[in-house]
Amino acid sequence: MSLWETFTLAVKNISGSKMRTFLTMLGIIIGVCAVIVIVGLGNGMAGYMEDSFAEMGTNTLTVSIMGRGTSRTVSEEQMYQIVEDNAGYLDQISPTVSMTGSVKIGSTTYSSTSVSGVGETWFDMKGYEVAQGRGIEYMDIVNRKKVCVVGNYVAQTCFGGNAVGQSLKVGGTTFSIVGVMAQEAEQMEEGGTDDCVYVPYSTAARLSFTGTISSYTVTVTDEEYAALGKEAIETALYKIFQDEDAYTVVSMAEMLDTMTSMVNMVIAILAAIAGISLLVGGIGIMNIMLVSVTERTREIGIRKALGAREGIILRQFVIEAATTSALGGGLGIILGYLMSAVATQVIKRLMETAITVSPSATAVLAAFGISAGIGILFGYLPAKRAARLDPIEALRYD
Repeated sequence: MSLWETFTLAVKNISGSKMRTFLTMLGIIIGVCAVIVIVGLGNGMAGYMEDSFAEMGTNTLTVSIMGRGTSRTVSEEQMYQIVEDNAGYLDQISPTVSMTGSVKIGSTTYSSTSVSGVGETWFDMKGYEVAQGRGIEYMDIVNRKKVCVVGNYVAQTCFGGNAVGQSLKVGGTTFSIVGVMAQEAEQMEEGGTDDCVYVPYSTAARLSFTGTISSYTVTVTDEEYAALGKEAIETALYKIFQDEDAYTVVSMAEMLDTMTSMVNMVIAILAAIAGISLLVGGIGIMNIMLVSVTERTREIGIRKALGAREGIILRQFVIEAATTSALGGGLGIILGYLMSAVATQVIKRLMETAITVSPSATAVLAAFGISAGIGILFGYLPAKRAARLDPIEALRYD
């Protein structure tokens, strides 16, 4: 009997009892579906984190200066010099100062609008475009001018799109609007990326009553140099402070790698747990194949009496088990893709987060391969039992 004839016979035997076959495959279907959805969810979360960090800049280093006591700190000139001395790794730098106090335009106060003091390179570093007017300039910083650039949400909501030349107040101080940023987010909303005000960092530092800069944003020439750039800054700051607790340097690329590794670990554990149902499905296949051998004992005896070798009998039952398992794996893949699409919509509606559950081809092939392999593995024992039946005893079986 050829391999194709054996496969055709296996399909005929499977289709002869559809309900029993379906219940046998159920564990495999659920296991393959669960693995595909969980791995797809992991891919979606990883993609979402990459997009989120891309907005912040994976080529960005954030430097926070705590200082050492009240006498030792680092000046802006020293920080700029550090970047210049390591031009092979480091590209641009901008001091950043967070300002407290609400934004007041006319008689209306906007408490959710963020106000930050930045340098003239800030917009270039972040990839922001100034759609109207101009950005923060070097002379604004030198002269501590009370000028600002507003986000598109502020310009549209408060000034009807004509914000340049108007004024607003931050904590009681009046600023003249010299520029409007282009829209950054797909949808502008209160408290979002476009609901912001940027002022010269020197002005912000003076109004904060400290007069010192404690936070800097530095970009690297290439994401691959993030670790080297971080090390260069830490080495330079240690020479100044002689104390590792006087500063922190955070790499967005390293944070992304760490978070991605954690997500992948969790997803791997969940996928392994879901894979247990594949094992359960394999046990179900073994049980049903043992029952099938018992039911077809007389048939096996007749075939062996007619000259069928043990290898042919063994092959028939192994192929039948593998076909059942592979069919369950195929149905599991279809269900997995359907559930992934449903999960994407559910996450979007319930969490208002754009996480796309996207199954990977590797996970799909692995799940299908494992399901087929389980059929062969758990189908071998019943097949071996069938192949070793004594033909005389089998013919006597009633």
